[in-house]
Amino acid sequence: MPHRTRIKIRGYHCDAYGHVNNARYLELLEEARWQYLEDGLGLNYWSDRGLGFVVAEIRLAYKRPLNPETEVEIVSQTTELQGRKGVIHQVIHDMARGKVAAEADIIFAVIDLETGRAVEMAGEVKAGFDSIRDSLDGDGA
Repeated sequence: MPHRTRIKIRGYHCDAYGHVNNARYLELLEEARWQYLEDGLGLNYWSDRGLGFVVAEIRLAYKRPLNPETEVEIVSQTTELQGRKGVIHQVIHDMARGKVAAEADIIFAVIDLETGRAVEMAGEVKAGFDSIRDSLDGDGA
């Protein structure tokens, strides 16, 4: 079950052309990822284990412009955990038009906060992501 975050586009999200600036899409996606992690398991799970997240790569396809007062729904779902990397797939939906505004794959690593090194997506890391999936399946978030 994917996680859903709703955000209303405000004037400050927009550039001189009256639509959301390309860099602001990254901020919208980041807000949704924070919400995904908070709602799914809580950030303390990770920090209590001395773990943190780092983004290694972002693949982002812009499909349609977004304008002020538009409500968007950002759907986030972990689609891959392999080796020392994971992928969260995110889609920004323009709720008024019923269209996809952008689609992204966020490639990330979970790091040991003491060493700064990426850890394997196994053991307690995998268990954490399994718990996120299970908690989202259970409450329909």
